[in-house]
Amino acid sequence: MRAIAVLASGGDAPGMNACVRAVTRAALERDAVVWGVEDGFSGLVNQRIEQLTSRGVAGILQHGGCILGAGRCEPFFEARAREQSVTFLRERGVEGLVVIGGDGSLKGAQEVHKLGFPVVTVPGTIDNDMPGTDRSIGAYTAVDVAMEAIDRLRDTASAHHRAMIVEVMGRHSGYIAVMSGVASGAEMILTPERPIDLQGVFQEMAATELRGKRHFIIVLSEGAPWSGFELAQLINEADNPYEARYTTLGYVQRGGSPAALDRILATRMGVAAVDALWEGKSGVLVAWQQSHIVILPADQLSPRADPWSEQLDRAHEITTT
Repeated sequence: MRAIAVLASGGDAPGMNACVRAVTRAALERDAVVWGVEDGFSGLVNQRIEQLTSRGVAGILQHGGCILGAGRCEPFFEARAREQSVTFLRERGVEGLVVIGGDGSLKGAQEVHKLGFPVVTVPGTIDNDMPGTDRSIGAYTAVDVAMEAIDRLRDTASAHHRAMIVEVMGRHSGYIAVMSGVASGAEMILTPERPIDLQGVFQEMAATELRGKRHFIIVLSEGAPWSGFELAQLINEADNPYEARYTTLGYVQRGGSPAALDRILATRMGVAAVDALWEGKSGVLVAWQQSHIVILPADQLSPRADPWSEQLDRAHEITTT
């Protein structure tokens, strides 16, 4: 290939810059021109690209966000916009595309693939909810940030004998909630996959009070039955031993310097994406399975097994009792 392009789509994730850097330098090593598409698929629709150089991607490995910009693009859902985008790439001499993003980005990439344009997707989302891969870029960092916040909030909860509700991101996935909750020793973790009724929450709070704990930490995934605000109100309206407060971490989980594991994962996946394009592959996902990089046909992906297995549940139950 004489030229490729790279874009980041959807929400930003720590490690996207590391992936852009790896894609750029791996392609330059093959004497190809590399174009960076600004603001995700929107950059294709509006024809905004910039040439990337080895010098230009120097020093971005440790930065969060994405130097190319990211985001969603409603116009790209229209067939005409997609056709014009592919025509634009071909007119610029681009022969392959690397898309970094979540499941929505994967769907967009597949639409490009259907138009006969080579495209490879790299999983980049803090939610870690993409099928086919055990890990996605940004998930490690998001869990670390959430864990640190929970550790800090526990100090205040203990001082004031409170139930502290920490609402974390995850959309329809409880990955961040479970991993950060187990890592910080939270008393309760509420996720979309493991629903619990309000009475169950009250009973666990009462049992924890009897054990002599001055705090009750609830890690709440944003896809759970209640928001942090709603659950705090319900707890305070009932006869419970702890006074509830809530904190929504929000976008703080997505920004900041990526953890070492995210930098390494992003670098390896970026290089693998370029290798896949040069091998003539398209419509595929670069995935991480059982500590190895694998290339999977995107149209054959099936949901992966829950990373929060029964074994992890049991570990949480034992360590927080």
